[in-house]
Amino acid sequence: MFKLLISGASGKMGQKVLSALKGDNDLLPTCGVSIEEDFSNPNFPIYKSFLDVKEKVDVIIDFSSAVVVDELLSFAVNTKTPVVICSTGLSEKQIENINNASKNIAIFRSANMSLGVNVLIKAVELVTKALGGFDVEIIEKHHNQKVDAPSGTALMLADAVKKVLPENYYVYGREGVTGKRDKKEIGIHAIRGGNIVGEHDVIYAGENETVTLSHLASDRSVFANGAIAAAKFLVMKKKGLYNMNDLLSE
Repeated sequence: MFKLLISGASGKMGQKVLSALKGDNDLLPTCGVSIEEDFSNPNFPIYKSFLDVKEKVDVIIDFSSAVVVDELLSFAVNTKTPVVICSTGLSEKQIENINNASKNIAIFRSANMSLGVNVLIKAVELVTKALGGFDVEIIEKHHNQKVDAPSGTALMLADAVKKVLPENYYVYGREGVTGKRDKKEIGIHAIRGGNIVGEHDVIYAGENETVTLSHLASDRSVFANGAIAAAKFLVMKKKGLYNMNDLLSE
């Protein structure tokens, strides 16, 4: 059984990972790191900093935030520990640091750990090739506690469109007299409200017909289950940068 550290252990996603691992025979939650330390469970101590972690673990699942990623990477590289990074809102510098760290350890990074979303991304590439002349608009909806916009998933979907149509460009929302829509626009729109877990629509609007590809997450457990699958995939891998395409290909 492999020992697991959960970064963001006290958060909603950290707790979902813990719940999903009950009875699991492959991964053992051993310790966590979160904004507040908690030693009430001697079998799963939660530290405030990676510098305080005493346990030796085999893999890390990170559902914290972008502000933690630098310290997380330093810990993972120093301890030679594979890490699944699920945090979004990363800066270009942080992504560069992740790429550099993957030269020393195995890293799995995805802005969305849902298996369904990642199948959707593949579908977007296929549909974009078939409907290249259609206008493409992306709408994402999330809860009112989400701090970054647009969502990492919306950008992944937009990137899938741009992979097929490299000359197209992103337009984030519209306001005022914007003029007629340019055919090369990829519209991206963010909605925040209530406790919406996550909804994404990719709309292809043509002459007299519209095609919509959609994904709705009704519970955060879908992201926890995806992260667990990624951790099990990663724990025996050699150094390198991996994503959902690698997991789905196995």
